[in-house]
Amino acid sequence: MILLKLTWQSLWNRRTTLLLTILSIAISVSLVLGVEYIRKEARQSFMNTISDTDLVVGARSGPVQLLLYSVFRIGNATNNISWDSYQEIAQHKWVKWTVPLSLGDSHKGYRVLGTNTDYFTYYRYADKRELAFLEGKPFAGVYGAVLGAEVARKLGYQLGDKIVIAHGAGSTSFSEHKNKPFTVSGILKPTGTAVDRTVHVTLEGIEAIHIDWRAGTPIPGLEVSAEKAASMNLQPKVITAFLVGLKTRTAAFRLQREINEYKPEALLATIPGIALSELWRAIGQFEVVLRIITFFVLIAGLLGMLTTLLTTLNERRREMAILRAVGVPPSQVFFLFVLEAVIIAVLGGILGMLLLGVGILLSQPWIAETYGFYLRTWLPQTNDWLLLSVVVGLAALFSTLPAWIAYRRSLQDGLTVKI
Repeated sequence: MILLKLTWQSLWNRRTTLLLTILSIAISVSLVLGVEYIRKEARQSFMNTISDTDLVVGARSGPVQLLLYSVFRIGNATNNISWDSYQEIAQHKWVKWTVPLSLGDSHKGYRVLGTNTDYFTYYRYADKRELAFLEGKPFAGVYGAVLGAEVARKLGYQLGDKIVIAHGAGSTSFSEHKNKPFTVSGILKPTGTAVDRTVHVTLEGIEAIHIDWRAGTPIPGLEVSAEKAASMNLQPKVITAFLVGLKTRTAAFRLQREINEYKPEALLATIPGIALSELWRAIGQFEVVLRIITFFVLIAGLLGMLTTLLTTLNERRREMAILRAVGVPPSQVFFLFVLEAVIIAVLGGILGMLLLGVGILLSQPWIAETYGFYLRTWLPQTNDWLLLSVVVGLAALFSTLPAWIAYRRSLQDGLTVKI
């Protein structure tokens, strides 16, 4: 108790330096815990890119590739699915709902997705959250378009604006469907997923703009007006993929096997959660990078504490001499420095936790509104307390250098300070 009291009084006499050192440790700890928290939230958000969907079905390729183009809008399908096959599976006794997806076009670098209104009814993300409209409503007619939040924000679109779809998925294209523009009927709220970067149009609209095209180019001498195309039979012949919701999830593996063995054409059904886990393992190496960064951030904060202790050694030689005069042995001088470092680390760690918790709490509404990234409320978990223990342990270890120097000097100086 006496040593603890002496330590506290010593720290209080240097309270300005102490406060800055504690603040440095607090910032380091909050960054370390914050990066770890963001890492977990990023993984959770990635896994929740699509939610409450039992199967994703596309042409036979690989589960990761299927997920990339159907959910993340990255890359292209190796083949399409016939409308007849889609209809047959959609009417299966175990199937509750389906959402058709048709990809292949773009608008100013953003992917265009052809679908129907069931997309806005059944698509879920981030632990079964529904798509919500910031403005407007779902498709109004054949040439209706619903924009993701990022598309509307970056390109400055509003309800009623006309947009022209380009053929192909490139950022620039000279093959545009200029004679059949789409009208923005709705703008979605941010979701933090690929939905934000997608232009959603009707399946009929996709068929209409390609009705006078073959093999990616306009048919010479044939141009069908938008009005005439809208009155024609626009039932799709093929789609890219479709989402499936089942009446009971226990049927997922059985239906998956049936689809994978489907005779009329080569199809692949994948369970999103399994494919997402596989994809995360493939791209999740950045977690290692984040952990390395947090390690160096922590070391930087502790080195700041070590520097502070070392720079005050000469100033505290008189203090050490007085302690020796009142009967404090050299070994307790050593432990005095170690205890100081432990107290600084504990106070800095607790302050860092408070800073992180308050920062996340205050930023939650803004991040959700702006980016559609829903952060869960942060509370210290077992791993966080273990990390704080590591910080305290490292602080004690780092403090042994100035403690040893003080111990040696207290033996050499005795009761007289030699400078």
